[in-house]
Amino acid sequence: MEALVRHLLRERNVKFLVFLGIACGAFAQQPAAPADPGGRGAAKGGGGRGAGRAPVARPVLVIKEEWKQTAAGGEHPFATEDISNPNLEVKIYGVKPEEVLVTGTARDGDPIHLWTGISPAASAVTLRDKANFVDLTGLARIHWVSKVSGFHQVRPVIKLADGTLLVGDHTDEARADYRISEINISEVRWIRLDPDKVQTKGDFVAAPDLTKVDEIGFADLIPGSGHGAGGWIDVGAIEVYGKAVPRS
Repeated sequence: MEALVRHLLRERNVKFLVFLGIACGAFAQQPAAPADPGGRGAAKGGGGRGAGRAPVARPVLVIKEEWKQTAAGGEHPFATEDISNPNLEVKIYGVKPEEVLVTGTARDGDPIHLWTGISPAASAVTLRDKANFVDLTGLARIHWVSKVSGFHQVRPVIKLADGTLLVGDHTDEARADYRISEINISEVRWIRLDPDKVQTKGDFVAAPDLTKVDEIGFADLIPGSGHGAGGWIDVGAIEVYGKAVPRS
């Protein structure tokens, strides 16, 4: 019996050694992984959707407006002198320019800002670069400082090169205090805006041409309620990031 057991053990060991030899040979024949001289294997995505594609161009600051206060300070109707950036023009829709007020002290968290409290109708305010259109495709975005009262909301507004005025479905409605917001333009849906009444028209616009935007700003689609809490928007500094496209 002992002889039989020793024979079976020797036979099993021989089979194991044969299997091990075959496995080692197969492993040795595997092709070597290609060299990664820059050590960028992980950066190439490892299956990510952007692997092998050229990087998307980052937007740059193309428009910035912080508004100015008069020497006397306080609250006053908007005028051309309130524009701090000499390269920009301001357009106001829906109400008279004097029905949008400038106020704020630029101290203690009180930025200089536009206020729609006495606007008797819906209103929109836009900025226009005198020398350039703005390309708002890709990663373009808007930053602004805002605060609201009541059910009012701050919405982005753009005017295309063909004159079409659009308002976006993005809303900011910080009520407790001023808030800095960022709007990614690629995530906004747009609907036509009547320039005289500042009222929406029709359905959402499919794929508007944002390669040459003429004006950029904000809208308050509800009339102001006067001084005190109730209904208005404040909008302070505005920054637009995109690509400048010369008008000429």
